[in-house]
Amino acid sequence: MTATGDPRSDAQALLANLRAWGVEEVLVPMRISSGRAPAKSGSGKAARLAALRGEMGDCRRCGLWTERTHVVFGVGDPEAEVMFVGEAPGSEEDRQGEPFVGKAGQLLTKIIEAMGMSRSDVYIANIIKCRPPGNRNPLPSEIGACSGFLRAQVEIISPRAIVALGTFSAQTLLGTDEKISRLRGRFHAYEGIPLMPTYHPAYLLRNPNEKKQVWEDVQKVMALLSGREPAS
Repeated sequence: MTATGDPRSDAQALLANLRAWGVEEVLVPMRISSGRAPAKSGSGKAARLAALRGEMGDCRRCGLWTERTHVVFGVGDPEAEVMFVGEAPGSEEDRQGEPFVGKAGQLLTKIIEAMGMSRSDVYIANIIKCRPPGNRNPLPSEIGACSGFLRAQVEIISPRAIVALGTFSAQTLLGTDEKISRLRGRFHAYEGIPLMPTYHPAYLLRNPNEKKQVWEDVQKVMALLSGREPAS
């Protein structure tokens, strides 16, 4: 959804987007605003993220470097209030060097827009930064080699909420083997930050009937940001 500058047209487009999700009822939150000025390229957080990316360099800390095209570090606003964390880059992400740009990424963009934001308002990253062969699950050694960088990204950005996309992301961040179906729908904590697990956009492409549950999850995130949802 692209803003037109006409509030009525934009609202109609947003409602059409939600109906495509099968959403019939909408919880309208108070306007999500931190009162902070947009981050500039020279801001402290942006500079720290750039330094972290420089530290990663042409990473060869695990064996994934032998088959990757790009390190997929992360993208978005260093001052973001919401951080989305997926599992690992896919083929299109590996080709472009940006997370969530394939079909699942297009659906994630629609989710973000349904929340009243754009991709440039949030920060998007993955548990690991290089594509595993055949899109297999990352190995423990690969996670161990990459985990410090994600932890540093979270520390620098210091979002008000994290959305863990999919089973692997949620289980890794929370240190559990609990199923995503049992984790989703309620807040947990990662490094003291409220974390909402939900289904991965790729899963939604295969199971569109679950979109309503994801909408319920992100509405809770929206309510948290507007001060109306307890983080516990």
